[in-house]
Amino acid sequence: MLPESTNLTTVLQPWVSSLTLMQQTVLLTAIRGPDGTPKYGPSKMLVRWYRRCVLLSAMDRRILKTPHEQGGGSFTGPSFFATAVDHRTGWQVAMDDLVSSYLRELDALPHHFQLHFLHAAQILGYKHPDNLIRCWWNCTYERLVHDMHLWPETEEQMDRRLGDDRDQWLERNDVATID
Repeated sequence: MLPESTNLTTVLQPWVSSLTLMQQTVLLTAIRGPDGTPKYGPSKMLVRWYRRCVLLSAMDRRILKTPHEQGGGSFTGPSFFATAVDHRTGWQVAMDDLVSSYLRELDALPHHFQLHFLHAAQILGYKHPDNLIRCWWNCTYERLVHDMHLWPETEEQMDRRLGDDRDQWLERNDVATID
């Protein structure tokens, strides 16, 4: 819960403002789920959890700290029902299963969405202030990258690429898209 004195002038969670502007921008590009997919399909349910990790719940005026906590409406609503939580392992197993379903449907999703989501997961996996959430997103980022048969970028490499310095960003960009 946010302190009562908190003046809500942004829907972003407070920790997001400590990121570089480029990292904040990447987080915002992944807020919208992919068009043309079922409202309750794996991609949309995964994006709900992502939103809970970046945004305040506007309806609840607070941070929703788990993927199964009630609240949030359909935009930041639960990714699964709490009855699916194994109290020995927490919410991670249910969410890992959701990532598996997401990866199995990936060929049907727009590549552009997948790249935005992958890079946003990377930022959460390196920068989210809650250790449990950060570790889960880091593992998810690695799964997304390995599914593409690529190696993950280190936090230092990401910070250089997304460090608000055009020359550093250009070091990792293709000449075809420099404009």
